[in-house]
Amino acid sequence: MDMVNYGLIGCGMMGREHIQNINLLPSGRVSVVYDPVTDLAESAAELAGKGGNAAPAVVADSIDALLAHGELDAVVIVSPNYLHVEQLRQIVETRPLPILCEKPLYTRPEDKDELDRLFKGYPHPVWVAMEYRYMPPVAALIEQAEQATGGISMLTIREHRFPFLPKIGDWNRFNEQTGGTLVEKCCHFFDLMRVILKAEPVRVMASAGQNFNHVEERYEGRTPDIWDNGYVIVDFEGNRRAMLELCMFAEGSQYQEEISAVGPKGKIECLVPGPGRFWPAKLGPAPTPQLILSPRAPKGPIKMDIPVDPTLLEAGDHNGSTFYQHQRFNAVVRGQGGVEVTLSDGAKAVAMGLAAQESAATGQVVNL
Repeated sequence: MDMVNYGLIGCGMMGREHIQNINLLPSGRVSVVYDPVTDLAESAAELAGKGGNAAPAVVADSIDALLAHGELDAVVIVSPNYLHVEQLRQIVETRPLPILCEKPLYTRPEDKDELDRLFKGYPHPVWVAMEYRYMPPVAALIEQAEQATGGISMLTIREHRFPFLPKIGDWNRFNEQTGGTLVEKCCHFFDLMRVILKAEPVRVMASAGQNFNHVEERYEGRTPDIWDNGYVIVDFEGNRRAMLELCMFAEGSQYQEEISAVGPKGKIECLVPGPGRFWPAKLGPAPTPQLILSPRAPKGPIKMDIPVDPTLLEAGDHNGSTFYQHQRFNAVVRGQGGVEVTLSDGAKAVAMGLAAQESAATGQVVNL
């Protein structure tokens, strides 16, 4: 297969990021899009036509119409979290195809059994969109962590960022539609914990809540209940532990994500800036991502810049990771390589997030 024709379900902000990165692929084009908001779908269809491989995409008036489109080799789901399971079911039962599904894979504990049933023996690749693995500074940390630390004992992930952005229908303001902040936002980080430590979690302890963000907002008389800060501690196999620190009212930070791993030989860190479009122009260029090695002997940190291709920075808010993810998924659809972020990976990240939500709500440790 020389060209992969994509169908895109969901044409909001993240949907547009997926289109912009597919447009950069020599072997990919978005041929058909669907969104219940017609203006969004039409704008996304025009954006798809700006790639080197494509005319404007066809606008489908339903998911069934999208799946009936002739030029369709793979589907990308970029819809609100609570719709993922329903849409996955529709694809499996209507026209099984390769799928890239945005995180979180699901939002309710009971969804996992249905997904296991749906995809048992599924004949096509399914990839869960955990973009953070592919940020260049994070990828460099993952590659070098074992050697730099001599075996990780402690892993810390800090995200200090901006509040949740407005979404169509304000679906991201409520736990029942997102799975909760520790699922919606933080499944990325629980996935990273497993990948970096190469181990499975044993128990989760969390403290989190809503202190400032969205408390003055009202939607049909309802007040948002989405949390804006928290700590999560996860014990892993082999007497190793990880911690997440999340603050969503800290957009003044120089770096949005800071990850550190420590072991008997030393420490490795990466520093990742937030979206460049949010960086104040008066401060000059946005910060460059960094990787820092701090051996115990000889002492002295070694700092390295890990720049990201400006073209990729312009194509989205995730430091080029969406492109690298699509590059790999595209290769899999064309029969080259294997899925790197599986349904199992996606489900485990959600399970950790749901456990963290439960722990924070009850004050109890949750065993996995």
